[in-house]
Amino acid sequence: MDPTRESDGLASGPAAQPENAKSLPEHFADPAWTAFGLDIQVWIRDIFVSLAIAAVVIVFLYQPVNVEGTSMMPWLQDQERIFVNKFLYNFDEVGKGDVIVFRFPLDPQKSYIKRVVGVSGDVVEIIGGQLFVNGESVDEWYVPAEYRDPSSHAAVVVPDASLYVLGDHRNTSNDSRMWGTVPLPFVTGKAVFAYWPLERFGVLE
Repeated sequence: MDPTRESDGLASGPAAQPENAKSLPEHFADPAWTAFGLDIQVWIRDIFVSLAIAAVVIVFLYQPVNVEGTSMMPWLQDQERIFVNKFLYNFDEVGKGDVIVFRFPLDPQKSYIKRVVGVSGDVVEIIGGQLFVNGESVDEWYVPAEYRDPSSHAAVVVPDASLYVLGDHRNTSNDSRMWGTVPLPFVTGKAVFAYWPLERFGVLE
C-alpha cells in the first residue's frame, strides 16, 4: 500500500506536506524559546488571576472612600483617599480608638468619618477639652494642642449598641458632642489603608 495515500481527508508520511510549506525559523524550534513562551503565558495568567482576586477583595471586603473636610486632621487630610474594611466588624467588635466610616444618624444619605472614644455602657465626659471615659482621663496623643477645643460637655452614658465618636480636629469637628451617638448598624467599616496621595500611602494605625 502506498503510505502517502490520503484516507478520510487525512494523510500520512512525509509526502503529505505541501511542496511550498515553510518550516518555522530555527530559533522558534529551540527548547529555550518554547520554555520562554510558556513562561509568558503563565505570567499573563497569573496577572489576570491576581487582578480578578483583587477586584473581588475590593468589591466585597473593602470600600474606597474620599475623605472630605478637615475634621480628622492631622490623622487624615482633606481629599485623602482611603480603603475601609467593610467585613471586619462581622467578626470583631468596634473598639475605642478605631476610626470608622458611618452613615450620619440625622441624615443617613451622608457618610461621616470619626474616631470612636466610647462604646456601649461607657460614661463619656469632656471637661475643659480633656476627655474622660468612665471617670478616667484619656491620653489623646492623636490630637495636637492647636486642634483641641477647650469647651466642656456633660457626662453621657453611651446607649446599648451605640458609639460615641469625635473628630481629631476637635475645634472644627461636628460629632457626638453636638448630635449624639451612632447606632452600630449605621457603621460601614473601619479605615485601614491610605492610597492617595502617594506620600501618605500605607496602613492606617
